[in-house]
Amino acid sequence: MVTTQLTGSPEDADLARADSLAREIFSDIANKWAFLIVEGLGDRTLRFSELRNEIEGISHKMLTQNLRMLERNGLVERTVYPTVPPRVEYTLTEAGQGLRATVDGMCGWTHQYFAHIEAARRRFDT
Repeated sequence: MVTTQLTGSPEDADLARADSLAREIFSDIANKWAFLIVEGLGDRTLRFSELRNEIEGISHKMLTQNLRMLERNGLVERTVYPTVPPRVEYTLTEAGQGLRATVDGMCGWTHQYFAHIEAARRRFDT
């Protein structure tokens, strides 16, 4: 697999700058629904309804908005088949698979520290 990296100005990639493109991208993808969509798709291609069934609690509207955002950012590919009714499928792009590695790491971190965080919350709340 060949990774394509586009270049831009260093200012565009600076998360510390309020006007950077990197911060805008980070803001787009750093939400629970985007992470769950990336995790739900994994290595698979799914239809909208299949993906919605994978992610408990997501509304039709939130799934639609997040899929559009992920597609706009080049992380999800949407394929429409000319059938009646139209069949639409979603799959992660190469960049989406790269994000998936990060999401998988965060899921692993959550599992590793779940009991620690749960105990800290109990202590804090008492």
